[in-house]
Amino acid sequence: MLTAEDALPLRPSRVLIAGVTGSGKTTLARRLAVIWNLRHVELDALFHGPEWTPRPEFLDDVRAFAADERWITEWQYTSRGTEAVLAPRAELVLWLDYPYRVVRTRLVRRTVARQVLRTELWNGNRERGISNMFRRDPEENLLLWQTRTLHKWTERMPDVERRHPHLTIVRFRHPRETERWLARLAVADS
Repeated sequence: MLTAEDALPLRPSRVLIAGVTGSGKTTLARRLAVIWNLRHVELDALFHGPEWTPRPEFLDDVRAFAADERWITEWQYTSRGTEAVLAPRAELVLWLDYPYRVVRTRLVRRTVARQVLRTELWNGNRERGISNMFRRDPEENLLLWQTRTLHKWTERMPDVERRHPHLTIVRFRHPRETERWLARLAVADS
């Protein structure tokens, strides 16, 4: 596993970004898609149908874009079969392993902003409401979901390394590390 200070062994064509809800996976994917000229596919947009119902075509859509030569996406929905499709094709995993206070602040800020602005997300869906942040069901409450899954990648990553030794994994422990790494990429690409 590499750190933010290590040089990448290759310029990747297929990238996964891992991290807890609210860590900034999609934002980083969008930024890197521009830098590396990769197609960004947002898994939430493929998964969520109208009224937040899971789309039955989800895994077929994942298989279709994973077959392409150049892409970047958020690594989520592993319990829905995405690991078996994406990990064998990916070359690089960027792991946003940020402190709790950072990811919690980001999640609250994002959720409130989306609710206040009535931002349309995927397939006509909008944030379910700030009141959902106080529900007891983690499927409905993003804060509980984040708390429940906070250490998921820490627990899973050793197994990911063992089962997918071809993957280069870079672990970022704070957004400042990620920003310094991105700055070095920009200099290297200029």
